Amino acid sequence: MGNRKGQLTFRRKKKAMTPPTPPAIEVVNNSMVAAAAAATTSKAVVGKKKAGGARLWMRLDRWGQSELIECDKSVILKRVSIPSRDLRILGPIFSHSSSILAREKAMVVNLEFIRAIVTAEEVLLLDPLRQEVLPFVDQLRQLLSHKSSSKRVADEMITQDDGMQSPTAGQWLPVPEAAEGLQAELPFEFQVLEIALEVVCTYLDSSVAELERDAYPVLDELAINVSTKNLERVRSLKSNLTRLLAQVQKVRDEIEQLLDDDEDMAQLYLTRKWIQNQQSEALMGAMASNGMVPAAPHLRRLSSTRSGSLVSNYVNDHDVEDLEMLLEAYFMQLDGTRNKILSVREYIDDTEDYVNIQLDNQRNELIQLQLTLTIASFAVAVETMMAGWFGMNIPCTLYKVNGIFGFSVGIMTAAAVLLFLLVLGYARWKKLLGS
Repeated sequence: MGNRKGQLTFRRKKKAMTPPTPPAIEVVNNSMVAAAAAATTSKAVVGKKKAGGARLWMRLDRWGQSELIECDKSVILKRVSIPSRDLRILGPIFSHSSSILAREKAMVVNLEFIRAIVTAEEVLLLDPLRQEVLPFVDQLRQLLSHKSSSKRVADEMITQDDGMQSPTAGQWLPVPEAAEGLQAELPFEFQVLEIALEVVCTYLDSSVAELERDAYPVLDELAINVSTKNLERVRSLKSNLTRLLAQVQKVRDEIEQLLDDDEDMAQLYLTRKWIQNQQSEALMGAMASNGMVPAAPHLRRLSSTRSGSLVSNYVNDHDVEDLEMLLEAYFMQLDGTRNKILSVREYIDDTEDYVNIQLDNQRNELIQLQLTLTIASFAVAVETMMAGWFGMNIPCTLYKVNGIFGFSVGIMTAAAVLLFLLVLGYARWKKLLGS
């Protein structure tokens, strides 16, 4: 019985110890719920931050496919593999600067209102819905749609050619179709750059033409009538001219800097580097599969001499003739636009000189008039002095002479006039007065 009581008491103690377990589990569950809620809140905050830093981009690939995307900087940096400082150049702080930067897999273009990142396969355009950017988007779409139709025709020709030929295994290496789909003139990135330069140069030319159309009538009106209203119009005209000259000069200096450095121009050949990377990967794949190294001349069979020269231009790393000719053409166009602005500024300077000459002439005439009146005042003062002498209350025998008043007034007036003429003649002799 003692043992049974001991066992019963032991069981009762065991039952008394079991209830504390559920509260511990409840505490653990509460901590897990709090942690999950905190994680959800932090994700929501991060999502808000990302949404707040997102900007509108337009993506256009080399075959005409386009889409509007809204993403933040991190997505763009991962997509095009450029440093973050290059993306800051496209921001609002550097919106008034012009730059064309070459990177390993992309080209950063910041030309006035056109801010884009160009790769060998696509274009990422920032703020594509701006009024100034729409012409660039339209021309780019036209170019890419034309290339897309050309690609379909080329694919059909290649399919027919492949049906007629049977290449030997290991003799051909697959090269991306970019080498065939490219136009014979320029690779994809340079076609995009050419459209950007064309749109910017057209915009600057139209702005300069509008400036010329407004400038010459205003300056002619100022030359005729120097007034506050005309001077204010000329001041506004000069501020617009200075702004346009700075814009043209920035783009012109950037192109000139590229033309002076062949290495920077070579780095802008993105399609060339892309094709070389694809060929290297294909070569490594062929070596791994066949265990042999194909000869360099058999990297690709060419259907024509023209296509052979095209691919050879991509292989030559130091050939920058195409880009140099492109940049030189737009450099000359910008130089002509700059000369137009300088001619307008010279016309403004000439008009200002003419107005200053007019004002100086009027000022000289006023000075001559003032000097003439001063001489006349001096002569009248002398006559007044002589009249004062006779007005003194002192005894004089001339007071008793009949008709002496008119005679004395005539003599004094004649003396004053003679004195005026003498002083005026002296002033003209000294060239103080004009003839």
